[in-house]
Amino acid sequence: MTPTSGSNAFGVLRHRNFAFYLSARVLGTLAVQMQSVAIGWQVYQLTGSLFDLGLIGLAQFAPFLLLILLAGHAADRYNRRTIISLCLGAQLLCAGALLAFTVAGLGVVWPVFVVLVLFGGARAFMMPATQAVLVNMVPTESFSRAVALSSSGSHLAVILGPILGGLLYLAGPVAVYVVAALLLAVSVLLMRMTHAAPQASHREPATWHTLLEGLRFVWSKPVVLGAISLDLFAVLFGGATALLPALAHDVLHVGPTGLGLLRTAPGAGAALCSVALAFFPITRRVGPWMFGGVALFGLGTLALGATTSLVVALVALFLMGMGDMVSVYIRHLLVQFETPDAIRGRVSAVNAVFIGASNELGEFESGLTAGWFGLVRAILFGGAATVVVTATWALGFPVLARMDRFPHHEKERAASGGKAA
Repeated sequence: MTPTSGSNAFGVLRHRNFAFYLSARVLGTLAVQMQSVAIGWQVYQLTGSLFDLGLIGLAQFAPFLLLILLAGHAADRYNRRTIISLCLGAQLLCAGALLAFTVAGLGVVWPVFVVLVLFGGARAFMMPATQAVLVNMVPTESFSRAVALSSSGSHLAVILGPILGGLLYLAGPVAVYVVAALLLAVSVLLMRMTHAAPQASHREPATWHTLLEGLRFVWSKPVVLGAISLDLFAVLFGGATALLPALAHDVLHVGPTGLGLLRTAPGAGAALCSVALAFFPITRRVGPWMFGGVALFGLGTLALGATTSLVVALVALFLMGMGDMVSVYIRHLLVQFETPDAIRGRVSAVNAVFIGASNELGEFESGLTAGWFGLVRAILFGGAATVVVTATWALGFPVLARMDRFPHHEKERAASGGKAA
């Protein structure tokens, strides 16, 4: 890592558009994280089913998978800021629906899954636009710091959201959904106040050729393919966070407040790591840092499955968050710097498919294996599989595993006669 002065690390906040964008993203993420605690606890209280906890992830992933390529095309053709605003508005409607169902006396879980399907559709259009718009919010030389601070803000929301959700749930799920809806409303207003730099857009019709342009680009870049597929398969098997309501209730014997702490721990680790990355960006040994982060995530999952102590579980989840943050940071920089702006939305859509698959589909996989093998064995299996995937990808993508500098840094060094970047 290379040290960066505090003024440079936070100086990117002087860009008005980035400051509003970051505020909107933090508040939106905070609302979603609060909701996730309420949804998980409500569903498990109603059904007591590990499989239903997995269905929470599948309900969000199914529409995501169906719509994401079209969403990437939209992010390249239409204004990304407008797309994000509309998606935040759709999430606001979902929060209102969850509030209405709860006030009416929710006795079955299928209405929750319907809302989550709609939420997954909104998320499908929001993810590629969110990933692609950041590079238009700041100058190129500030982008890596913007990525780190954006991740810091999001993970700060991931820290506070579950804690607030767990505390508010003591007053009932209605309180959680009301506050979440208010936060989403403010995030919509803040996003509408941004004005990103003009993006390189295209006006081609939405054909299979244009929709698959991002996939063809990723396939032609082995380093990018290796980075995002590593995340896919590693987190796919390590999606133990979906089982936290059951782990809190059946193994650790804590209530919704304890569940909030458990859901907070990965975000706390990721936030601390992202703040460190803002001051000390990774510029050397990029590949080893990335694979080390994923390996740490797998080892943390193994520790989580092996313990009955709340403190040990929190430490394991904290380390998982740190490892995941390193992987996310490096992958995001690789994808955005290697992609032309005209197809950045479609490439971000492919990246979003991998991320969505690893998260929501990983949650479904965890619920399914927990139903088959039991809660603890499912978590241990996921952690072991993540470690195996890390080793396999290091052998299958040796250029990525041994990468010293980011490709754009190598180009800069070559252009400047080989001087250090």
